[in-house]
Amino acid sequence: MTAYSSILSFSIVALLLLLSSLSITSEAARAFFVFGDSLVDNGNNNYLATTARADAPPYGIDYPTHRPTGRFSNGLNIPDLISEYLGAESTLPYLSPDLRGEKLLVGANFASAGIGILNDTGIQFVNIIRISRQLQFFEEYQRKLASLVGQPQAKRLVNQALVLVTLGGNDFVNNYYLVPFSARSREFSLPDYVRYIISEYKKILARIHDLGARRVMVTGTGPLGCVPAELAERSLTGECDPELMRAADLFNPQLVQILKELNAQIGSDVFISANAFRMHFDYISNPQAYGFVTSKVACCGQGPYNGIGLCTIASNVCANRNEYAFWDAYHPTEKANRIIVRQMMTGSTDYMSPMNLSTILALDART
Repeated sequence: MTAYSSILSFSIVALLLLLSSLSITSEAARAFFVFGDSLVDNGNNNYLATTARADAPPYGIDYPTHRPTGRFSNGLNIPDLISEYLGAESTLPYLSPDLRGEKLLVGANFASAGIGILNDTGIQFVNIIRISRQLQFFEEYQRKLASLVGQPQAKRLVNQALVLVTLGGNDFVNNYYLVPFSARSREFSLPDYVRYIISEYKKILARIHDLGARRVMVTGTGPLGCVPAELAERSLTGECDPELMRAADLFNPQLVQILKELNAQIGSDVFISANAFRMHFDYISNPQAYGFVTSKVACCGQGPYNGIGLCTIASNVCANRNEYAFWDAYHPTEKANRIIVRQMMTGSTDYMSPMNLSTILALDART
């Protein structure tokens, strides 16, 4: 055998081993895709010229590296914890230069802090990845994946993936209620505004299905009026703001309804409703039952309830994050995120409809 033929044979064997490893890797853990806002952003905004960033201390103080990652958390966020249950590594931000090669098989996180259902939500943050752009990135991702493993396997990976979508909260706190007499509040009464954003959300979710998603977990909004930022701005007594609670009460049932409608049109349970309001309100209304000292005061911040401004190196920072339900003015601590994800995994139909994530994983493993 000539040296050339030996090299050629070795190259062919190496290529076959690489393709085999890619196939094995893709079967080893289910891919995971994330769309949404700061509650689920794993660091995309680090790569953008925007003020909606969590790339400086004390963010990440309890992350494994103890360094800020772009997650709006002291540690792990909801997508990280879902990945733990999937037995997979955390999805990388789509804009990360490390998202290439075999990392593509894990999935991708397209979320961007500050965005909403509507394109005019979060305009004050200027350069963020609006949901229409996130979906364009999802298409681009699939082309990259197909180049790596071939079109049939790429399609199968996307079809079999789990998808998380978290939108809606910013359409209230960073749009309709951002300033008194905002453009949207002058245009719509609250009930009409909710109907409008729900109709737009339905189009977004239908598009996600068109792009190949077949298991999509959709979270409603949490108790918007109870976050430290809104307590600091709107509450004299520490009680949740009734107007923002009314917004959530209008939005969430209508979201559940459109998910049912979409499933009926498709003919299968593609869309899973996660009752984020209930998941959050459980520990907000009774923090001591979950080991928290407070669900009103943020761990990191300043002003009343530590709810004014951003969490920065100059902010007050609590010594024990496990005693606080909120990390900053808007976002839960890692401990609170773990409570939320536990309900996503094993919660009753009061929390997850028509089924929880553990049931989904068991069903899909059989089929």
